[in-house]
Amino acid sequence: MATSSCQSCGMPLGKDPQGGGTEADGSLSTTYCSICYAEGAFRHPDVTVTEFQQHCVEALMRSGMPKIMAWLFTRGIPRLERWKGV
Repeated sequence: MATSSCQSCGMPLGKDPQGGGTEADGSLSTTYCSICYAEGAFRHPDVTVTEFQQHCVEALMRSGMPKIMAWLFTRGIPRLERWKGV
């Protein structure tokens, strides 16, 4: 099932310059973005959801987003598919 945003970080897949991450067979992922997922695996496999949220806040701030906006953008991460039941 295709989703409109990455189920790891929440970024709209339409904003992903590569159009999505890649599966192990090289096909495009319709679930995860290229920043979170490549070759069928997560790029940050051993982080907790809290650590991942902080990583995302820092990455958004480095790209010029104010801290409060970056914080707000990451609040929904625990509800995404990757983090359910973790």
